[in-house]
Amino acid sequence: MYNTIRMAIGGALVFFALQSPSIADTIDFANPAFAPVTGPTSVPVGHAEFCKIHHAECRPNGHVVEVEALTDVRWQQLVTVNDQINSTILPETDEELYQVAEYWTYPDGRGDCEDFVLAKRRALIEMGWDTSAVLMTVVREANGAGHAVLMVRTDRGDLVLDNQDGRILVWTDTPYQFIKRQSQSDAGKWVGIADSHAELITASR
Repeated sequence: MYNTIRMAIGGALVFFALQSPSIADTIDFANPAFAPVTGPTSVPVGHAEFCKIHHAECRPNGHVVEVEALTDVRWQQLVTVNDQINSTILPETDEELYQVAEYWTYPDGRGDCEDFVLAKRRALIEMGWDTSAVLMTVVREANGAGHAVLMVRTDRGDLVLDNQDGRILVWTDTPYQFIKRQSQSDAGKWVGIADSHAELITASR
């Protein structure tokens, strides 16, 4: 969106178009509520295989939305999607379902943690959330096990939707060590996360 400003120069009125600041321009991303990234990293094997089948969902994002405004409507959408997916999908491992160690796909009544994430991400995108703001994320549990959650970038911070906890929390309020997430600029690439509260997770083991 643009605003118009006029200035008198040499007796003539000159009009300038000034771009209004976006939501991201007013946010301090150094705030710990936002997870800092370290740069490109490896793509999880499961996601790489998923992208071979779902090419359209692993493309560069032409327009990156740094954060989504967390309105009352948007918050309710997060709660609804998180509750609905968590309550309707039966947790089962990939080995139980597909006899392989890792297989990322949309769940059909049953699924592993990353399948929950894929379903939540798709549901939010269908509701109008930008693909660059809903990001698959890999974390490590306190016992060292790998896990997947959905990170949603909002103007209130990076929120986590998790199939192991019905609450929607800011990423630093979760019991996980954050490893990496999808790139906002390219859904088929991943970036590392600099998790400064990882020491607390390690100390709790």
